[in-house]
Amino acid sequence: MHTHTPIPATENTEWGFWGTLGEQAEAAWPLAMTSIAEATGEPLESVQAFLDSRHGRHFADDVLNGLAAGDDLPSAIDAATQRWMGWTIGRQTRRDYGIPRGLPYLTGFVVHAAIVAEGIEA
Repeated sequence: MHTHTPIPATENTEWGFWGTLGEQAEAAWPLAMTSIAEATGEPLESVQAFLDSRHGRHFADDVLNGLAAGDDLPSAIDAATQRWMGWTIGRQTRRDYGIPRGLPYLTGFVVHAAIVAEGIEA
């Protein structure tokens, strides 16, 4: 039996991923949520916190670059996901954010956003 986990809605329609993608945000949101969750192994709630953050805005910029280069929306999202997974956390980012060095960039910032969001809720 297959259970379906509902995708959390954005809590930041003005900025972050959603605000950056504008009219394409509604179609892009579930694609990005699923692509990032599958790539990082992190829960959807953590991915939502990432996409709503300023780093989610930067991720959206990468998706927009893919669209400008001629990719369709799913391809642009998958390419951005793979690119961010291919980068690793370096010394400066480790110092600035406390994310372990060598971790995939996307995983690091998804986990970081979840920790920040948890701190705000506490």
